[in-house]
Amino acid sequence: MNINNIFCIGRNYTDHAAELGNAVPERPIVFSKPTNSLVTAHGQVIPYSFDKGDIHHELEIVLYIGKNVADDSKVEDVVTKMALGVDLTLRDVQAELKKKGHPWLLAKGFKHAAVITDFWDFPGEAACVEKDFSLLRNGEVVQQGNITSMIFSFQTILDYLQAHFGLREGDIIYTGTPEGVGSIHQGETYELKWGEDVKGSFVVGKR
Repeated sequence: MNINNIFCIGRNYTDHAAELGNAVPERPIVFSKPTNSLVTAHGQVIPYSFDKGDIHHELEIVLYIGKNVADDSKVEDVVTKMALGVDLTLRDVQAELKKKGHPWLLAKGFKHAAVITDFWDFPGEAACVEKDFSLLRNGEVVQQGNITSMIFSFQTILDYLQAHFGLREGDIIYTGTPEGVGSIHQGETYELKWGEDVKGSFVVGKR
């Protein structure tokens, strides 16, 4: 599956903004990741370097744009697939960048910083309400969310990205993380679940 741009939405769940001491945004906070940061969660060991401070997990729903987008496009018309992803963040690096007013790329775009499951058919925004998504660490739930808790809906995100950047077939969108973010450590196993279905998993390795 061809992937062009990786758009990410920050602070899209009120409780997540609160746990990091951030204000609730009035409009979507957008950042991006390079495609080189993508890695599919197929149960393998994924190596990380821990020499730059804590790496935090942030579980997210990921939307795949399967058709070119127009200004009046609806989510159900252009989003053809979805996945679960983990937006990994160098939290100490991000904190320093924020203090200086610098972009977050060094904290968000490192190798293997965009973990993603295989995609499956998008059932529509209304159907997604019926499923919780969760991240398990060594079998224990560490994050769980539902799109009813999102500040900005899929449609609002789509409209905002289209207005400011344009969207086309092959773009993907990490739509924000619920509360419960925390550090990853070598040897831990993570599972990404949609409802009761495990969509992907990986083991944290060290480089």
